[in-house]
Amino acid sequence: MKTKEEKYIAKEPSFSYGGKYSYADYLNWEMDEMVEIIKGKVFKWTAAPSRIHQKVISDLNTAINVFLKGKPCEVYPAPFDVRLPTKSKKNEDIFTVVQPDLSVVCDKSKLDDAGCIGAPDLIVEVLSPSNNKKELKNKYEVYLESGVKEYWVLQPIGQTLLIYTLYHGKYIPSKLYCPGDVVSSTVLQGFELDLEEFFRDMD
Repeated sequence: MKTKEEKYIAKEPSFSYGGKYSYADYLNWEMDEMVEIIKGKVFKWTAAPSRIHQKVISDLNTAINVFLKGKPCEVYPAPFDVRLPTKSKKNEDIFTVVQPDLSVVCDKSKLDDAGCIGAPDLIVEVLSPSNNKKELKNKYEVYLESGVKEYWVLQPIGQTLLIYTLYHGKYIPSKLYCPGDVVSSTVLQGFELDLEEFFRDMD
């Protein structure tokens, strides 16, 4: 009989495993750290997010939430499982499960008790030194392929924002916004974010 410790270890992903992990595997893991699966490969959160990282998410979540009152879309901060199936929606056939910093979902049929299955309409990711490559390359690819209509990348240290907008199957990048700019969303029509005001107390 396996000890409690052995059972725990058996239910953690092997980072040397050459195959593909699915959402079915993910549901069986017992881990203290948050993990994501991108195209079957496991990405482990290496450290707790910084205070500024969390403040950016909290403040933006509040601003979007206030805007969405009485509207059909809903915003969810991490931890919130977003499953991005490519073929079947069966747990064993889903190989991408991510935890965006913020997910805005306008089609409520995509929501269930486990989170969201299918592409959110808008995703916000906040960069930190430990996750830049994952957000800018790996997640960019799966968000594009799954049809996320708008993808915001916020850099709190440099106080910048880049918005990718889906157009005919490709992402069109905005200019690099910074304090002094007022940005708007094609998904959340009428929503505006004054970056000068937003970043004012980020220290």
